[in-house]
Amino acid sequence: MIELAKIDDIGVHAQRLVRVPKKGNKGDDDFRAPFFALGLLLAGYRWTSHAPPLHSLDDSTVSARPEDLIMPALELDLFLCRTDNFGVLLHDPESGETASIDAPEEQPILDALERRGWTLTHIFTTHHHNDHVEANLALKTRYDATIIGPDREASRIPGIDMTIGDGGDFTFAGHKVHVIGTPGHTAGHICYHLPDDRLLFAADTLFALGCGRLFEGSPADMWSSLQKLMALPDDTQVYFGHEYTLSNARFAVTVDPDNPELQARAAEIEDLRERGGFTAPTTLGLEKRTNPFLRPADPGIRAHLGMPSASDGEVFAEIRKRKDNF
Repeated sequence: MIELAKIDDIGVHAQRLVRVPKKGNKGDDDFRAPFFALGLLLAGYRWTSHAPPLHSLDDSTVSARPEDLIMPALELDLFLCRTDNFGVLLHDPESGETASIDAPEEQPILDALERRGWTLTHIFTTHHHNDHVEANLALKTRYDATIIGPDREASRIPGIDMTIGDGGDFTFAGHKVHVIGTPGHTAGHICYHLPDDRLLFAADTLFALGCGRLFEGSPADMWSSLQKLMALPDDTQVYFGHEYTLSNARFAVTVDPDNPELQARAAEIEDLRERGGFTAPTTLGLEKRTNPFLRPADPGIRAHLGMPSASDGEVFAEIRKRKDNF
């Protein structure tokens, strides 16, 4: 059963597109088919109202492909904080619970909550960097929100109420949340995976066409973390921490120049960013096909780097080194 709530001016943005949940359905073809054209228009940018839509009817490679999309029953709002941090609100319309994925900056989060008429109940912290926790205490004071964060970084997370680590689970508004430990960017970085909703909040571990810098971990740490994420279903929608995609695309084509899907995606990203659009979310399937950091086993990349016999970890480390100096 599908519920299509009020949509104001589809050509600009959709306020709500809600799937009545049927947990465990992997295919959900009965949902996708009737809204194929709508999916093309809204793919990956369903509820935000602060940027133009990601796709026109002939776009399919900037972010999620329509055939990859599983619309969650939860509502999301996507917006910018600071300069390039993504703010994401996750809202359950039945319970009224609302989570902020990290808390990069207070005012944009307050503005989004007011615009949507939502009340903040949780903050899901991914790691301790200031641009992800700056607004923790202010939001906790205002809303008495529960702050959840990585156990390995608990002493560095302002206002933390609940710690959780790799393999841990909790429930948000009746939705299972599974925590994946992803050290590399920081020693205790975690990602939040909602398996029944096909959602992954990857923060600074996995970006569209990129991955996070290694501030506290080794290339081996990050490669191991990315392999954990790659094991998730291809239709998983990935929300990441920063709008770095244009720079990532320009780098990616230097490492994987013979990948036609990457070339097409990079060109569309150039156009999208020129128009002020966002590139989140992406899908794991799209990243596996175009993100060089997930493709160290690819023979073309190996040949281009002159590393035909190296291990995947060694190729990944070389790609990360080149990106650091790009």
